[in-house]
Amino acid sequence: MGGALALDAAWLFAAFLLIVVLFAVTLAARRFWLERGGGTVECGLRRPAGTGTWRLGVASYQPDDLFWYGALGVLLRPEEIFPRRTLTVVSRRPPGDDEAATLGPNRIVIETRTAPGGGDVELAMTEQALTGFLAWLEAAPPGSHLDGIGLTFPAGAPQDVAVAGAGLAGEDEQQV
Repeated sequence: MGGALALDAAWLFAAFLLIVVLFAVTLAARRFWLERGGGTVECGLRRPAGTGTWRLGVASYQPDDLFWYGALGVLLRPEEIFPRRTLTVVSRRPPGDDEAATLGPNRIVIETRTAPGGGDVELAMTEQALTGFLAWLEAAPPGSHLDGIGLTFPAGAPQDVAVAGAGLAGEDEQQV
């Protein structure tokens, strides 16, 4: 009877160990997949700013958005998406003693404001990652903030102007 109980406990421990290993492999594969595209940094997030709980994760720079993925998630879908046009850096500070224990060494906390009504969010990253974040934030392509503006050309517009605006004309306007 004691031998069967020991065998059952061994199988139970092996199953538990297998689940833990599979979870660790899944997290490592997810992290590899996220970093494969480049432009990712370790980044803590706290929402609302100043009062929420810090969550550790990875931020990924996309052409028009900052994607934030939680460290212990298994999905490849971001948990938070911050459009570049709506992000504004409000302040920068070193973490407090209690924050440093959660975030790790050499982190800088920045408070950002999102779109009106979106609230404030704090991000924590290294000094090097902060430099990259600020460069990404300021390096929006010219005219990228003009998405909602449509250009139309009158029906009698010169050929070179109409060709330059091809694809931008409205349905009732001339399009070459």
